[in-house]
Amino acid sequence: MNVTDDLQQRWWNLEAKLMDRFNKKPDTEAILFLIGMQETGFITSKITKEQKQDLMHVAICTVLSSSGYYNLELRDEEGWPHFSQLKELPNFSLIEQENFLKDHILLYFEQQGII
Repeated sequence: MNVTDDLQQRWWNLEAKLMDRFNKKPDTEAILFLIGMQETGFITSKITKEQKQDLMHVAICTVLSSSGYYNLELRDEEGWPHFSQLKELPNFSLIEQENFLKDHILLYFEQQGII
């Protein structure tokens, strides 16, 4: 078994766990959206496209902070985290980028004790 096989299996396990919870198979964007909501506590019945993008940005910064790419600088008066970028992201192919992000998402859920 190679590393990508293990990554894929762990990803499928996460999808299955989230599917059990939400009764719908989530894609990567939906998982990032959930992480963003978790990290900000932002929950409302109507979310604009801009708010969704902001939540996904928070999620990406959060999951990549574990590898030193981002650092949480502060939380504003509304509780939104603000990050600074510490180093450049690797120049990967599209597939490598996706796997890089998935691996960090999985690490996030492991650190949260969810998987």
